[in-house]
Amino acid sequence: MDDQVDNIRKPRADAVRNRERVLEAAKAVFSAGGPEASLEAVAKRAGVGIGTLYRHFPTREALFEAVYRREVEQLGELAEQLRSAKDPVDALRRWLRSNVEFVTTKKGMSAALALAVQSGSELHAFSFDRLTKAIGSLLDRAVAAGQMRADISPEDLLRAFFGMCYMHDQPGWQSTALRLLDVFVDGLRVQSKPSSRATVRKTKPAAKRKR
Repeated sequence: MDDQVDNIRKPRADAVRNRERVLEAAKAVFSAGGPEASLEAVAKRAGVGIGTLYRHFPTREALFEAVYRREVEQLGELAEQLRSAKDPVDALRRWLRSNVEFVTTKKGMSAALALAVQSGSELHAFSFDRLTKAIGSLLDRAVAAGQMRADISPEDLLRAFFGMCYMHDQPGWQSTALRLLDVFVDGLRVQSKPSSRATVRKTKPAAKRKR
């Protein structure tokens, strides 16, 4: 009986592993080669036959959407992990930096995703909601710790971040985006104010010496 159960479960486990290999390979191929990267290249990198790829993803668009959803889910999971980080501002910075890789993949698939991720679509709503909740949880923690200003929303952060990433498409844009991201996050930190005692000491006129 146990052998029969194992034989039933093994193909399903293999199928899951094959699907994950295809998604990881597709992420690499599409990021490097753009929307015209072939599915054959994805299958080869994943170490599976083209038939296996098509069984999981019957069209190029289906594969692109699956890669996109997987990236969004992973970013949501990363936010959950970073909520226990010691420094909440550093946790937020690390999450945003990980998003640069997500944008790299998204840019490579931009043509194929143009329709699937259009404003108002189910996929757009899913990704916006997931990312907003993820960054919101990290932002709230940094604000509660008194380390980051409270007058910025998760939506503001996401818009600013994507603006940095989409300013240009020249090779090496990632390093520029990461540099701007560091400046942006540092600018949101709550600046420490001099203590009132120090202020009084600095402004109080010197007492006249008695004669």
